[in-house]
Amino acid sequence: MRYRIASIPGDGIGVEVCTAARAVLDRAASLHGFALAWTEFDWSCQRYLDNGAMMPAEGLDRLREHDAVFLGAVGFPGVPDHVSLWGLLIPIRRAFDQYVNLRPVRLLPGVPSPLAGRGPEDVDLVVVRENSEGEYSQIGGRHGAGPEEFAVQTSVFTRRGVERIARYAFALAGGRRGRVCSATKSNGIVHTMPFWDEIVAQVAAEYPNVAYEQMHVDALAARMVLAPDRLDVVVGSNLFGDILSDLAAAVAGSLGVAPSGNINPERDFPSMFESVHGSAPDIAGRGIANPVAQILAGAMMLDHLGEPAAGEAVYAAVEAVLARGQTVTADLGGTATTEQVTAAVLGMLPAVTDRSRETVT
Repeated sequence: MRYRIASIPGDGIGVEVCTAARAVLDRAASLHGFALAWTEFDWSCQRYLDNGAMMPAEGLDRLREHDAVFLGAVGFPGVPDHVSLWGLLIPIRRAFDQYVNLRPVRLLPGVPSPLAGRGPEDVDLVVVRENSEGEYSQIGGRHGAGPEEFAVQTSVFTRRGVERIARYAFALAGGRRGRVCSATKSNGIVHTMPFWDEIVAQVAAEYPNVAYEQMHVDALAARMVLAPDRLDVVVGSNLFGDILSDLAAAVAGSLGVAPSGNINPERDFPSMFESVHGSAPDIAGRGIANPVAQILAGAMMLDHLGEPAAGEAVYAAVEAVLARGQTVTADLGGTATTEQVTAAVLGMLPAVTDRSRETVT
C-alpha cells in the first residue's frame, strides 16, 4: 500500500521537525509493509514575503489529491499572525471540512509535569475542539476613526456544527473512560453559549453510557491544573478548545510533545496533522528543537490512514526513548539535539515493532 502525503514544513523549526518526523514515519512504514509518497510544498511566510501569498491560488486543489496533509509550524517575524493563519491553515481546515481538532494529551513516562506529585496515570485526556466555526469567523470589522473607533467580531454557532462535534466527542469517550466535560461560559456569553449548552445536552441524551457534565471554561481550566485525573474527553468551541488544549499540553510537560489532528471524520477530504507548538524563530536553525510532537502527529496520521500498528509502534518508540531520559531536548531538561532524539527513536522502532508482533502472535 502506498499513501500520498502532502508535506508543508512551514517556517522556523517546522522545517526541522518535519524532516525528523518524516524519517521516523518512513522507517515505520517500511517495517509494517507500506510506503509514504511525500510531496513537499514550500508554502510559508517566506513564500508570502516573496510572492504575496502563503500558498498559490490552486493550492487547495493540489492538496485535495492527497491522502493526508502533514503540516509543520507556521509563522515568522515580519508577517502578522492573522495573515499567516488565514492565508494557509484556516483555509485548509475549512475547505476540507476538518471540523474536529483532536488534541490527545498524555503525560509520558520520563517527562516531568509542572504539577507536583502527578504522574502518567493522572494526565490522560483528549481535547475535542470545534474547528470550523464559533469565535473564529470572518464576520465583523472595524468602524469609525479616532477615539470613537470600534471593532465588532461576530461568533457563528450552527446547530449542525455543534451537534457533529458533540457526537464525535461522545463517541470518542465511549471508547475511552466514558466521560465528557463540555466547556461553556453561558453565565457571561448570553446567546451562543446557552445555544451550545442546549445542543450538547441533547446529544448527551443519545449516549446514556457516557457520563456528561458542563463547566464554565474558567473553572475547567482550574480543574485541568488541580485535578486533571478527573478529565477524560473535553469538548469545546473553537476558542475555548484552542486555549484549553494548550493549557493541557503544558500540564503534560511541554508543547514540544503535544500533537494534533485536523480531522474530516467522513473522509470526504484529506485530514491534516501537525504539532501544537509554534515555529519558535528564536531557536530555528540551531538544531535543538524537540521533534516529538511532530513525530506523534505522524503517529496520529498513520492511525487515521488505517495503519494503527505502525502508529502504535511510533508512539511506543517515542515513549521508550523519553522514559530512559538520556536523549531529550532542552525543553524537557536535557541537552540532546533534534538529530539525536530522532536517531534514538529510529533506533528504538525495530525493537518495539518486534515486541508488538510477538504480542499479537
